[in-house]
Amino acid sequence: MSVKRAVVVPVSEAEAIRKELLKMEVLDHERKIKESTLDGKDFLEIPVICEITGMDTIEQHSPEYYGKSQSLRTRLEGTIPETDLKLIPSGWHVVGKIIVVSIDERIEEHKHLIARELLGIYPYCHTVVRDLGIEGQFRQPKREILEGTSTETTHKEHNCLFRLDVTKVMFSKGNLYEKNIMSKAGSNETIVDMFAGIGYFSIPIAFHSKPSKIYAIELNPESFEYLQENIRLNKVEHVVEALNGNCAVLTPQGVADRVLMGYVGTTHEYLEYGIRAIKSTGGMLHYHETVPEKLMFERPVSRIMEAALREGRQVEIRECRKVKKYSPGVWHVVVDAWIE
Repeated sequence: MSVKRAVVVPVSEAEAIRKELLKMEVLDHERKIKESTLDGKDFLEIPVICEITGMDTIEQHSPEYYGKSQSLRTRLEGTIPETDLKLIPSGWHVVGKIIVVSIDERIEEHKHLIARELLGIYPYCHTVVRDLGIEGQFRQPKREILEGTSTETTHKEHNCLFRLDVTKVMFSKGNLYEKNIMSKAGSNETIVDMFAGIGYFSIPIAFHSKPSKIYAIELNPESFEYLQENIRLNKVEHVVEALNGNCAVLTPQGVADRVLMGYVGTTHEYLEYGIRAIKSTGGMLHYHETVPEKLMFERPVSRIMEAALREGRQVEIRECRKVKKYSPGVWHVVVDAWIE
């Protein structure tokens, strides 16, 4: 068996180095980039096809591969009509041991066959659910079970464990970079997470950054149950205090070095509460918003400035970032603002 090598790099430098390795044509595209921890610090292992001079190259003993070499479309060739084959999904999410996939309604009749083939590609998974969007006050996922029975699973991300039911709560794998950033923030700080969900940000921060205190607020009772379970699962009970209810009511005032507003939708309606939570000596606000491309980053910045003005506070915009495309012409963005 040939030696599988990888370059070990700090998370903050990973994207720049990955692009450099791509230009050098030395990336191994069959293996996944892996998270690793050394002496309490987080790194990424970027798979390469050879030893790289001037970089810390290791031999990977437990490499992680992408899906089987045979694609879903290839597995279905000759089984369904060619016209339907063109509509077969090319991507999906694996959350713990559950596969979440969107299937075009024009190939509805093949949905169970597609699910069985996906389980063939990922034999360690036990359930396939079809993603049908989001609904209701709590933006709960609307999903159909295609194969399997259990919709509860434990997903590991950034060395943290998240227990969830994929039919009851969302788990986005698309903002891993943002989670990585947050997991390095907040050492010895008091943090308020106003839209905690099942602990998407609170858990990694508590686990990796060693803050003094995190107030994790969640309105949805089902998400709150998983938030409590995930706090216990990751052994951060001494750091995270979970609060069930509306953040407009429960957000403490004048206590936070850092405030997370990680919800998208009506987040701007709660800006005043987030700003009030920040200490009089100042602190950082991480504000998320979905915004039309033509208003990026103008609208979220102006909303923060206006809310701060109403509260008699000063603002310094530190950084604006894209997280991911939310829908056609709309982006999920983050603004980091220092509030005085």
